[in-house]
Amino acid sequence: MRGKKLLATLAVSAVLFAGCGLKSGEAIIKVNDTKITQGQFDEMFDKQANTGMIKALGIDLKSDKNNFMYLLIKERIVNELIIKTLLEQEIEKRGIKVTNEDVDKAIKEIVDKLGSKDQLDNILKQNGISANQFRADLKEEVKMKKLASELGSSAVSDVEAKNFYNKNIDKFKHPERVRASHILISVNPEEITKIIKSDSKNKSLDEAAVKAKVDEEIKAKEAKANQLLAEVKKDPTQFAKLAKENSEDSATAVKGGDLGFFAAKEMVPEFSAAAFSTKPSMVHDKLVRSQYGYHIILVTDRATAGTDPYEKVQSDIKGYLQNQKQLELIDNLTESLKKQAKIEYINSEYDPANVQKGVQESIKNSAELAKKAKENAEKNKK
Repeated sequence: MRGKKLLATLAVSAVLFAGCGLKSGEAIIKVNDTKITQGQFDEMFDKQANTGMIKALGIDLKSDKNNFMYLLIKERIVNELIIKTLLEQEIEKRGIKVTNEDVDKAIKEIVDKLGSKDQLDNILKQNGISANQFRADLKEEVKMKKLASELGSSAVSDVEAKNFYNKNIDKFKHPERVRASHILISVNPEEITKIIKSDSKNKSLDEAAVKAKVDEEIKAKEAKANQLLAEVKKDPTQFAKLAKENSEDSATAVKGGDLGFFAAKEMVPEFSAAAFSTKPSMVHDKLVRSQYGYHIILVTDRATAGTDPYEKVQSDIKGYLQNQKQLELIDNLTESLKKQAKIEYINSEYDPANVQKGVQESIKNSAELAKKAKENAEKNKK
């Protein structure tokens, strides 16, 4: 059970974006006495458009600003910027401040939960978040929590936590799990190919020669993995040391390769099949090849299917429910502030009413195009 991050819902950014050029400094919305600029909108739009599925599919939303997806994101960002501005005005009015010591304390709490600062650093690295950005985001989260504390109590009683546990007992059930450590020797043929082709010494090589070099590199990685497998079979007590020195899974290498407990569905099929077929304190007798490369697996423990006892999850439940109460307090404040605020859409393109008209028009156009495509397809059949 993990509590929702306060800022994930409120979408509060840590940075007030300075205008770079006339257009980016141009005001598009005015909230009471505060102006929201084109630059602020563009910055937030770029952040949201360059994440998740949109980024993976390589879609350029800005190429068509009448596009359905562009308009939906536009509407959401306008709302988020208004909320952000209203909350910042309220925070300033109340004189709420966040010190470096406040942020340091919040970071320490996260590090304590994760187990080490190295683990936090690895998570940030894997998600492409700089230490400065993380600190800035955390500062905003602390600020929101301070604001919520002034709005009312978010304390959670033992009775509330126990009631939540009893009503949501299925959330605390888990299937059979194993705990394992691994050493990963990564194999990515596409990446290896790129590295080989980028070397000026290989410019004259044809595709067959490049492939031969790729195969040679993969064989070398397999040989290294087999050598490490032989070493851990010989002396399993050295597994953690060898993982720290050799594993290319940086997030787990610092912990001696420890993956913690996991259910079969939480890992790729090849890895799960090997781990669940191996007894505790044993090293799987063969290399396991997955989409990530070669794995050497040591199973350290096993847990039968069951239900986490209340005492084990009590702290997590209370943290989750406390965050929910804080969110409700902030949401209620936001609604109140919006009703009282004077919001002027200086650039009518950003008026939610006009954006919604664009959304409806886009849906209508898409439906007409689909209809025409279907009609053309039926004509071609004839």
